[in-house]
Amino acid sequence: MENIKIGHHISGKFNNELEDMRNKVLTMGGLVEQQIKRAVTAFSTADLEMAEQVIKLDDQVDTLEIAIDHECMQILALRQPAAFDLRLLVTAIKIVNELERVGDLAERIAKMAIQLSETGSNNRHEHYFELVHMADLVENMLHGALNVFARMNVEDVTLIMDMDENVDREYASIIRQLITRMMEDQRNITRMLDVLWVARALERIGDRACNICEHLVYMVKGEDVRHLTQAELKMPKKQNLSN
Repeated sequence: MENIKIGHHISGKFNNELEDMRNKVLTMGGLVEQQIKRAVTAFSTADLEMAEQVIKLDDQVDTLEIAIDHECMQILALRQPAAFDLRLLVTAIKIVNELERVGDLAERIAKMAIQLSETGSNNRHEHYFELVHMADLVENMLHGALNVFARMNVEDVTLIMDMDENVDREYASIIRQLITRMMEDQRNITRMLDVLWVARALERIGDRACNICEHLVYMVKGEDVRHLTQAELKMPKKQNLSN
């Protein structure tokens, strides 16, 4: 199994460099998870203090992205890794890019919460629980993807990616309900469009979590599965079981 590869080098320093880089990616992922949860809470409850926390966290996320990129480039230049080590470093660079973009989406949700609160148009809405439920789904997806990276075992990847179908259904349901409310009362249009934008941001976060899963399959198995369907992604696993 590929997940035993870290720590196999004769050079203890090289092992430590890879482990330090991996821990930084997981730390960055934890911060982004906090951003999502706090941003949606800030939007749904008009909590300005929590929204400010999300914005401050984004500075930490951006700093970690730069540090991890720099660390990976240094290892690539100095160690000239091959095989799994090379895939690990390339994947780490891709993952932190995905995480940074998720953090940006969370930050924009927080800024929207602040803007709406200042204009007095973000009073708590009875239907915000739908956004909170959708946020729970994408948070679980991202958390699962980070767990895969931590364990370096991709057995759960298809289960995580299957969750994206639930996110898409939830998103479609929210769109239908928002359109209905806008048609019932035109005074709802501006607020419903804001809710729609937040739902769209959450849907994109789910897509980012799927992207991370695809990168992880490449890291562990050396297979590029970015353009495979869900059914095709599951086929190699079934074939392996029959061998």
